[in-house]
Amino acid sequence: MQPDGNASQRTGTAKDHRCLPRTQSFARFLFAALALAGFAPLAAQPQLIPPVDNFTGHPRVIVLSDIGNEPDDQMSLIRFLLYSNQLEVEGIVATTSTWQKAVVHPETMHTLVKAYGEVRPNLLKHAAGWPSAEDLDRLIFTGQTGYGMAATGTGKMSAGAEAIIRAADRNDPRPLWISVWGGANTLAQALIHVRSTRDGAALQKFVEKLLVYSISDQDDAGPWIRREFPALSYIVLPSTPTSGEYYYATWTGISGDVYYRNCAGANGAVVTNEWLDANIRSKGPLGKLYPKFAFIMEGDTPSFLSLLDNGLNSYRRPDWGGWGGRYIFRQPYGETHAIWTQGGDLFARVTSQDTVTGVDGKEYISDHATVWRWRDAYQNDFAARMDWTFADFAHANHNPQLVVNGQAGTAPLVIDAVVGQPVTLDASQSTDPDGQKLHFTWFHYGEAGSAGSNLAAVTLTGADTAKAVVNPTAACRPLWLPGVGRCSGTGVAHIILAVTDEGSPRLTSYRRVILNVRAANSR
Repeated sequence: MQPDGNASQRTGTAKDHRCLPRTQSFARFLFAALALAGFAPLAAQPQLIPPVDNFTGHPRVIVLSDIGNEPDDQMSLIRFLLYSNQLEVEGIVATTSTWQKAVVHPETMHTLVKAYGEVRPNLLKHAAGWPSAEDLDRLIFTGQTGYGMAATGTGKMSAGAEAIIRAADRNDPRPLWISVWGGANTLAQALIHVRSTRDGAALQKFVEKLLVYSISDQDDAGPWIRREFPALSYIVLPSTPTSGEYYYATWTGISGDVYYRNCAGANGAVVTNEWLDANIRSKGPLGKLYPKFAFIMEGDTPSFLSLLDNGLNSYRRPDWGGWGGRYIFRQPYGETHAIWTQGGDLFARVTSQDTVTGVDGKEYISDHATVWRWRDAYQNDFAARMDWTFADFAHANHNPQLVVNGQAGTAPLVIDAVVGQPVTLDASQSTDPDGQKLHFTWFHYGEAGSAGSNLAAVTLTGADTAKAVVNPTAACRPLWLPGVGRCSGTGVAHIILAVTDEGSPRLTSYRRVILNVRAANSR
């Protein structure tokens, strides 16, 4: 399934919303009434939106995993290892969770890293940068061995908590991602220790270095951390420690079709045990260790999918959207401050949901779609990397290498644009390492980049060719009701280029182009 160009073009086509006087009067009346009631549209609610991370180099990451409680952590760790050449791995920590309260299983991590060591020589035939198995093995630690906040406090430091502190203290300008697959109490212990041993400025510096993506709340530590350390950047849909709210969480879009019944429109054929048997489990030492899932495939994987160097660069800010989903910055009920989460103001039509055309040709709007819209691509990519563990270069597929407007690489392109003045985007210099024919798709990711920004309207021509033309039609898309709310300044439009080869499996690379759109009469 290709990325949804139809829905994106639809949201990018602005209509003239100058309306009849009676409609205008009603809108003004409604706006005034809402204001008197204490309501203001999203655009009128200023918040301190976290900036875009413009660091260079691979993302730094520590994994906290309750591996051993059920198969999905082992599955996710195998995929994680197959992308370790695109990550700066700082630690792999065995933790507890509500599903595994009194034991941790670092031995499973050691087993998987050993198998990775067997295939690393072959991986190096396909790409550079794979860490040695010995180095990864030294980065496996045990976190808190008890459940939740009851297992933290004075005198309860763990090797995992110490690893977090060492990594955050390292003289490195890049942030440190904490990928939470289970409970978060090992992170809580690190924060407790730093707060008790450092002054306020040093604590602030430490906290500002961390970025957390948590697969829901699987103990009581996550809510405690967010309450006690409001400056800590956190991606999560706050939940009870049980599975009672998993259905709603964005991350279940990875494969929640059958168990959670929440991925209508997605291609379910590529997340079955049968597909995994044929494309993953049958391939080499790592494939043999990839278990059958009990509930869903790899529920923890979205917490690091956005860190991968596929050209989407969604790790730079969660509202950009990518393989790990898309989030907005708002304050959920019960939280003391805004975090990166789900939900949003439907009045402004800016929420955490994506509008995507499914495999059945119908349009779907959901949080889960922010993940499953990329499913064919991330599953094919995984299958190709598993091929890399045993095949030579000539008998495996490799990702297209994209060049847009003469600029190679995977970094986003930022272009200043003016309403009514078309922008040409040329990817004709893109190549495929295996000499295969390339197929081009450009689409306007209409929901991306909404945090603290106006969303611009654009149209696209040549969307299925190597050279597309983007025409900005408005710096600000209209709100739900005409005449309610005004916006000024520039707007933003994210244009995604997806290029797919004809190999087996077919592989897709991306390039993100960000247009900063201003009105023709503004400067």
